[in-house]
Amino acid sequence: MGRPRAFDEDVALDAAVSRFWSHGYAGTTVRDLEAAMGLGSASFYNAFGDKQALFARCLQRYLDGTMRARMADCEDRAPLDAISDFLFGIVERSLEDRRGCLLVNTAIELAPHEAAFAGTVAQWLRELEAFFARCIRRGQADGSIGPQRDADDLARLLVSTVLGLRVMARGSPDRALLEGVARQALSLLPPGAQDTCNPRSRSNGDTP
Repeated sequence: MGRPRAFDEDVALDAAVSRFWSHGYAGTTVRDLEAAMGLGSASFYNAFGDKQALFARCLQRYLDGTMRARMADCEDRAPLDAISDFLFGIVERSLEDRRGCLLVNTAIELAPHEAAFAGTVAQWLRELEAFFARCIRRGQADGSIGPQRDADDLARLLVSTVLGLRVMARGSPDRALLEGVARQALSLLPPGAQDTCNPRSRSNGDTP
């Protein structure tokens, strides 16, 4: 039976996530990680393997704690509220944290030449698309979103909006600009019978 670890793995992983998020994969060395995590070389390799294996764990931890958690939180809301709150939540987080989205950063930096990370990026994009598609289909079923357009096509449009917001915020962290993009994306969802009779403020940018 192995000896218990003399460090808190969750704390160490959070420190690694922060380092990768701030400096990127290429800009982070194993020594940087050891210093950030407070680990010696032997402890680092025994616990986490190599830099690539650690980054894979960090990326999943980031997705579970941010994007997947946010999707789960929005899923129980009314369809249009779920979509609107998610998009405007992206705007808020993009303005609050200039590091951007670790997943989007990974897609740009690593996915083109690292197959393992390309698979993680593709899987997350499918999850996000499925989340939007579920919301749209629920809206089409309850009359808050019109049936004129294909739910999967609209979901892919919203995924593209999320990615665009994240990238735009890195270079132009302007609230009016980003909220304008989110409003226009929402305006492309066709109004349903319920929405026509009782118009919802799709474009006010309010979030709880």
